[in-house]
Order: sequence, then structure tokens, then C-alpha cells
Amino acid sequence: MVDQIHHECGIALVRLRKPLDYYEDHYGTPLHGLHVLKTLMNKMRNRGQDGAGMATIKLNVPPGNRFLSRKRDFSRNNLRKVWDGVFKNFEGLTPSQLHDGAWLKTNMPYTGEVLLGHLRYGTHGGNNMEQVHPFHRQNNWITRNVILAGNFNLTNVDELFETLIELGQHPKQKLDTVTILEKIGHFLDEEVESLASQLKKEGYTKREITEQIFDLLDVSKVLCRAAKKFDGGYVMGGMIGHGDAFIMRDPHGIRPCYYYVDDEFVVAASERPAIQAALNKSFHSIQELPPGHVLVVKHNGSYTITPFTEPQEKTSCSFERIYFSRHNDREIYLERKKLGYNLAQEVLESIDYDLDNTVFSFIPNTAEQAFYGLIEGIHDKLNTIKAQQIVALGAQATQEAVEKILAVRPRAERIADKTDKQRTFITPDIKRSDLINSIYDITFGLINDHVDTLVIIDDSIVRGSTLRQKIIAVLARLKPKRIVVVSSAPQIRYPDCYGIDMSIMGEFVAFQALVSLLREQNKTYLLDDMMERCQIEIERPASEVRNLVTELYSHFTYDQITDRIAQMITPDHIAPEVKLIYQTLDGLHAAVPNHTGDWYFSGRYPTPGGNRVAIKAFMLYMQGKKIRAY
Repeated sequence: MVDQIHHECGIALVRLRKPLDYYEDHYGTPLHGLHVLKTLMNKMRNRGQDGAGMATIKLNVPPGNRFLSRKRDFSRNNLRKVWDGVFKNFEGLTPSQLHDGAWLKTNMPYTGEVLLGHLRYGTHGGNNMEQVHPFHRQNNWITRNVILAGNFNLTNVDELFETLIELGQHPKQKLDTVTILEKIGHFLDEEVESLASQLKKEGYTKREITEQIFDLLDVSKVLCRAAKKFDGGYVMGGMIGHGDAFIMRDPHGIRPCYYYVDDEFVVAASERPAIQAALNKSFHSIQELPPGHVLVVKHNGSYTITPFTEPQEKTSCSFERIYFSRHNDREIYLERKKLGYNLAQEVLESIDYDLDNTVFSFIPNTAEQAFYGLIEGIHDKLNTIKAQQIVALGAQATQEAVEKILAVRPRAERIADKTDKQRTFITPDIKRSDLINSIYDITFGLINDHVDTLVIIDDSIVRGSTLRQKIIAVLARLKPKRIVVVSSAPQIRYPDCYGIDMSIMGEFVAFQALVSLLREQNKTYLLDDMMERCQIEIERPASEVRNLVTELYSHFTYDQITDRIAQMITPDHIAPEVKLIYQTLDGLHAAVPNHTGDWYFSGRYPTPGGNRVAIKAFMLYMQGKKIRAY
């Protein structure tokens, strides 16, 4: 993706089920848990650049001793700085101290058995320490301390904030994480107070009551009450001061979460390959946390996986599969290849099967897997054609004739190589245009001037601005006769409100193409009519709100929108003709059958809040306001 889009956040939870000295004996260091968490976070560093943080909790710590440690950073190279800061505490220790788990736990910070890590990409707002996870809700009662980190966006934070006020709270910030933390904290307080009251009636002393609460606290019950009004996509991980830990996933499974359990570890993370790398485990040993379920690890090391809300139709975010998650997940790698494979027929037709005068490539590097699939699909199509041609030769078949047929193959080349590690889609717009020229090395001499067609595959096209402003202009310097841009994802038409930075409808090139066609046909009155209808629709109860904006697209075919986008992304004064091919929704679902969340393509939102966000985003566009709709 060459457009400016933010990633998801990444979350990692580690629970050591053995004493620290066990890991010294089996892995050579009592700090093995820290190394596991560090590896998990490093393997998911693609999911966060704005901030990184981690926290640990020690089990069974006597009163008066520090049981919680936390380290966060939001500066450049924040992940490295977090871990440098953690391990700096162990510099100067003697070898015997470094290998003595009991001594480390008693004397050093970050030596807990419960660990939580987070990588942050801020989809909106500023970037400072107060926005970096994990968040901590402090209390002198150990069972009321909560550490929380998450990968989420909720569509109804304002409503949840008002609920806190109605409960009598006075939240210090209106951040979504703070709001959720306080909501969980409120019901945790109520549960602890209820247990304490009952235990007091049974004759337990106050100290005994606290110890009893360790065992009796029902974390799933607390989360069930806290999450009743959550509308959005989320995975949230947390730790409670005495050592209970949890990770929960929204009822539609929008955000990803995987876990692994054995007698040494309970580990959960946003991406499966991170767990595989950190623990050296097989693909099939790692499970996906079911939607609407919470994994709870009690302070004694026992664990449960239970629903905290009613699971709904699973609509996992397909953008995770297309782009956000790393490709070294076996399933994701194959899905991305399939996305390219599905486009082979249309691409061949677009070039009139002229493989002698066509060069295939990809841009940016993240489209490489789709490129492999496209080439594989072209080979398969060609094999069918070649077999038919050979059979048709009949008695006239000669070795020379057969070899000529077999010699036809796609010219696959690496035309553009992104050698600079800086990512243009997270760079301020004012600098991005200059970066494009400097970070892409273009291979000259592989394309025959004004003869060859260049087919270039991208994983998705959101705003189209970078394609128009730089990418196509740079490719035009190779002097192809035509440039065919292929998107392995469908047209992005609607805002996301569950974690991706795609919230301003007027910025989507597909929506711009729609408006352009309406203007060309003197049908802009349809926009005004839709505005009036949306103003009425948005006042309906949340559960009844419909995404009316989908009706606007019904006035044009998919190809008409595609052709207009092609015109819009073509820079002025370039010689090559530019053609555009988009993945279809059917092609997407055929390639990614188990992750059906496609609301940014189809307008089908899995939660009521999504429909409200869609029509509000349209209304903001009509009002000329470039702000998010939630």
C-alpha cells in the first residue's frame, strides 16, 4: 500500500506457569519471560511506531514490596528504548545473582511471572506518554489495581464516557483507553466490594478477605458487565494486581488474537507467527481466540476460555489478511497469493494475452505475495492454452512448433525496489512526495521503450494520491506504452471505525470517483437528497440505523468507478495510457474465506455503530469538514 494508512496496534500477554528458577534450569536464565515478551513485541513491530510499553506483575509479593513494574516510551526507536531501559536494571549484577530466580524476584524490577506488552499506532490524536499503553489504574487494594492494553477502536466512546459520569466517576481524560479502563475498574471495584462484604459476614479477617478474593474473583463476570455496551472491534489484555490476567476479543472477532498454552506458558498475541518465533512452536499448536471469549489466567496458573458476551457472526477484518498482519503467517501468505491468482484472467484479457510485450512487477514490497500469486495464475492459464494449442497441431506437431508454444511465459521483473526502511504511509504528507523518489530504486532497461506494457500490482489503493503524484510518474520514466495498475484488494468506499486510520470518506479515491461521475451526469442532487435522508436516519435508535450511502454507488457499475479512478490517478502530461484493475468482493472472499469483514469495501458493518459512522462520515463530507466521524 503506497497510501498513508496507519497499522493496527499489537498486544502480547505472557504468563509463566513455573517459578523463575525453572526457566533458569530449562532455558539458561530466570529472565526467560522477559525475552519471550521482547521477541513477541519485536516480531510485531510492524504494528506500532508511535509508542511501546510493557508491564510485569510479581505473584505472592509480601505487602510493602513492589509488585508492579512498567516501562513505556513514545520517542523514536521506542521499542528499543523500552527494552534497553528494562535490561539496564540488570547491568552490574554478578553471574550468581543473574542466575538466581528467587533473588531476582525479591530484589529487582521486571521479574514478575505475568507480563503484558503493547505496540501503539495512534489512528487519531496526538502522541505523548499519556497515550502509550499499558495503562495503570492504581489502588492501595492489590485486587483493584488494573493494567490494560488493547488493539481497538470503539464507535461509542462518548456514550461510555457519559455512563461513567452517571456512575458518579470523574474521569481525568476522555481517551477511549482511559474510558474502558475506568469502566472495567468500576465493575472490578463492585465485585471486590461484594466479595469482601460476603466474606466479612462469614467471619474472615480483613487480611484473610484479601487472600480469599484472590481465588474467588471472577474476572470473566467483571468483563461481562463492563463490556455490555462496547461497540467496535477490540482485543484487550489486562492484569490485576494480585496476578489474575486476561485477554478478550470482540464478539465479531474483528481484531485478531491467538494463544498458546502448555505447562510452562500461557501466551497470547495479535499475530500467530510472533508466538511461533518466541516459543519455537508449530503453526497448528497455536489457536485463535474465539470471538466474544476471554482467556483468563488465575493467579494460581489455572486458565479458562469462556464467553463474556454472546458471540456474533464472525467478521474478522480482511485488511489484516490483505496488508496489516505480517506475511509469515502461513495462512496469510497463501491468502495473499490467492488474491493475486484470482486476478490472472482479467489481467491477461487487459493485455490481449500479449506476453511478449508485457512486463509484470509489484509495488510496494508488501504486494510481493500477491505478485507471486498473479504470476502463478498466469502460468496456469497459459498451461491450459498451451495444451489446447499443442493438441490442435495434430499431425503437424514438430519439436520446433511445440517448443515455440512452450516458450511463452510471463516476463516477471523487479522493476521498483523499496530499499529505504522508512514507510511513506506514516510520513507527513509534506515530506512524502520527496521520499518516493529517494526510497524507490527503479530498474531501467528492462522495458522496451513505447512498446511494452507494464503491469504493476499493489495490495490496495485507498486515497490514490501517492499513485498519482509520484508512483505512476516514476514508472512512466521507464517509457512503457501502457501501465496497468492492479489492486489485490477491492475498491475502498467506506470509512473504518474499528482500528484502521480510514475515517474521512472524502479522502477515498473511490468516493471521489463516485462524486466525479455524479457531477459529470448532472446528478449531484442525489448527494443533497442523501444528505437529507442521513440527517433523519442518524436520529434513529442506534440498532436501527442503516448505511444509506451504499445506494449512491448503485447508480454506477463497478467498472465505471474503476475507470474513473484510473483517470484520476493518471498524472497530467505523461505518455503511457493508465488502466486500473481492482479485485472484486467475490474474489476477496474466495481468497480469504474465513475473514469476511469487508465493510470498507461493501458498506456492510458488523455493529450498529459502524452504520452510524458511515452516514456521519458522509454528512461531514457534505459539510466540508475533514474530521473523523466518531
